[in-house]
Amino acid sequence: MRTAALLATSALLLATGAVRADEVPTASNAPVPAGAYTVDKAHTSLLFRVSHLGFSNYTGRFTRLDANLQFDPANVATSRVDVSIDPRSIEADNAPAGFLQTLAGKDWLDAERFPEMTFRTRSVQVTGPGTFRVNGELTLHGITKPLTLDARYNGGYASHPYDPHARVGFSAQGKFKRSDFGLSYGTPAPGTSFGVGDEVAVTLESEFSGPPPRVASR
Repeated sequence: MRTAALLATSALLLATGAVRADEVPTASNAPVPAGAYTVDKAHTSLLFRVSHLGFSNYTGRFTRLDANLQFDPANVATSRVDVSIDPRSIEADNAPAGFLQTLAGKDWLDAERFPEMTFRTRSVQVTGPGTFRVNGELTLHGITKPLTLDARYNGGYASHPYDPHARVGFSAQGKFKRSDFGLSYGTPAPGTSFGVGDEVAVTLESEFSGPPPRVASR
């Protein structure tokens, strides 16, 4: 929680008069470096939404994931990300007793047979200033299919007095049909909405920690 600690420390210093506002340390003006980044799990969330009877979009999340990013802000199209997700980490607000175990069970995710979901980048297409399309492959329930995510680069810094590593942040959204992955249980009958929707929408909010600043050679 380095960023939160930075804000709290800066506020305390200002409140106590220990420093002036213009003396609070800020991020360096150095460009965000290209290189290998790892996911900051404390500042990452992965949500999914699926229609419930056509009345609402049921929302859940996966709480255990890992991700490695190769990122070059000067050439985003060369960037790549690999994500792995533990399907047993499925969570939802106010879930009835045993419900989440059912979702992780044989009729749905079958996490005992398929203990990992993955997303791997195949190509990146820049679509505008700070936006891009990530074309990749999702492996779910033992089946691999193409999945495209619309993503946005939210910014970053090279280093910080309270964070010696570079940091970058992203938002991404995508949709897929669960029936394409052999997950057809509970889908509505043709022409009706009574059941659990086939289309699943996913939203990822994430920060990554990257390389430390380079030390100038003498």
